[in-house]
Amino acid sequence: MWTRFEKLFWTLIGSLCVQAIALPGLASEKKVVTDKVATVNGAVISNKDFDLEFLGAKQRFMRQGQTPNDSQLMELKKEILEKLIDRELLYQAAVKNGTKVEETTVDEQMTKIKKRYPSEDKFKDMLKEMKLTESELRAQLKKNLVIKQFVEKQFEQEAKVSDKEIKTYYDSNPGLFKQPEQVKASHILIKVAPGAKKEEKAAARKKIMTVQERLKKGEDFAVVAKEVSEGPSGARGGDLGYFGRGQMVKPFEEVVFVLKPGEVSDIVETDFGYHLIKSVDKKPGGTIAYKDVKDRLSQYLSQQKVRKEVISTIKELKAKAKVEKFLPQNPK
Repeated sequence: MWTRFEKLFWTLIGSLCVQAIALPGLASEKKVVTDKVATVNGAVISNKDFDLEFLGAKQRFMRQGQTPNDSQLMELKKEILEKLIDRELLYQAAVKNGTKVEETTVDEQMTKIKKRYPSEDKFKDMLKEMKLTESELRAQLKKNLVIKQFVEKQFEQEAKVSDKEIKTYYDSNPGLFKQPEQVKASHILIKVAPGAKKEEKAAARKKIMTVQERLKKGEDFAVVAKEVSEGPSGARGGDLGYFGRGQMVKPFEEVVFVLKPGEVSDIVETDFGYHLIKSVDKKPGGTIAYKDVKDRLSQYLSQQKVRKEVISTIKELKAKAKVEKFLPQNPK
């Protein structure tokens, strides 16, 4: 199984379509490519590969509420092209090294991707939107898994981190391990749409008051939440997990941080509607103990070592490679 380098690899190389964007990579050997944005030692990176990556990048901008200007788009194109070239160089190095991936491993990853969609039709809609066939997706996925395995095996030794290194980093960066006060809470939400009429608000408040009476009579909060809560946490019994200040809307935050564990609030109104909030647990602010962060810190430092080695390897491969670029000037 691949676990140690999971986060690092997909940060460096890309993701397995988890954002509904297929992985760009080397074009399928069986496909005749007539357009290209680059060649790497003769291997073509197609315009289609570039467009897929560019679309994904623009969508990420939009999800953050940003609209890149022409200058930013040009820089984005350059970054994407370099990433595709780096990917191809690593793939070629992996093949030369004899790295292979079993078809069963590819099957497993394809199944994971499909499970992220509610139905086969939705999965096919994604492929259609991305202008990909399932076989093209599989071929690209396999190539990226080959790179992943190559990176893991090639740099496993360099990734080892000693206890002394971990403790030194912890002691040298105290500010990184400060933890603010946190609460764990559950809630029941009866929604009120923005701009709702007075009658609609009154009906929602009456409904939450009925729920409140049920809780006062001793009904289990989680059971009631699963039955009536109209928020996404309803299926989890209203569980919101742990969170700190600034993560919830102000009226909600002002109440939840003064509740004692086990207490249920009065009705709280926010822009989302009416809430009943139950405090489950509280964690005071302070410094995270070394023992509680050691494993995660070890993984982080290991990832940093591998990142450095991968970047160095790509630089060496690029210096020896024949790379031609045909960057499109006006992507849509």
